[in-house]
Amino acid sequence: MNKLGDLSCKEFLTELASAAPAPGGGGGAAMAGALAAALASMVANLTIGKEKFADREPEVKELLEQAEAERVRLLTLVDEDAAVFNSFMSCYKLPKATDEEKAARTAAIRAAAKQAATVPLNIARSSFAVLKLADKLVVAGNPGVITDGACSGLLARAALRCAEYNVRINMGLTKDEEWNAQAAAELKQLLAEAETLENRLLAVTDKALQ
Repeated sequence: MNKLGDLSCKEFLTELASAAPAPGGGGGAAMAGALAAALASMVANLTIGKEKFADREPEVKELLEQAEAERVRLLTLVDEDAAVFNSFMSCYKLPKATDEEKAARTAAIRAAAKQAATVPLNIARSSFAVLKLADKLVVAGNPGVITDGACSGLLARAALRCAEYNVRINMGLTKDEEWNAQAAAELKQLLAEAETLENRLLAVTDKALQ
């Protein structure tokens, strides 16, 4: 089977819409984040090389490099999310006839659940990184594509919110209270900062459209 990140848009949506449980919300979140990163790159590419934006070109080139790195990372996370989910589900098929088998099965489920929570946590982190880029690009980028920068930010925050839910649904199965607390605290901070960034970049965009 082809990697999900290598499928055409139509093929990916067909996979997402199918009765297969993966790709699901996590993969969709990662793809939304990748779309956000691609839009950030678009804004940067439509700024670089324009004489009237020459003074900001070094900054925008750096933002482009970061956006492309996040796009690649998020596409990889589409496949990683499906892989860890399938691995998690396979743990429920492990034998449980003896006490030893039951203990091994329980341990495997908890470890797989943590992996199934870690991947969307990484999606959240990467999506937040894209949101920060969008916030900078609506200021530093070509004003002719400022709304594309705003769309990048909106998609990135949506991807972050979706990833958060995919972390939370797996937390209860990890039985690792310390890890869960750390992840929950990190997500809370990311979400709070994301709201501030989104409000700021939308305010900049709305002002430019007046």
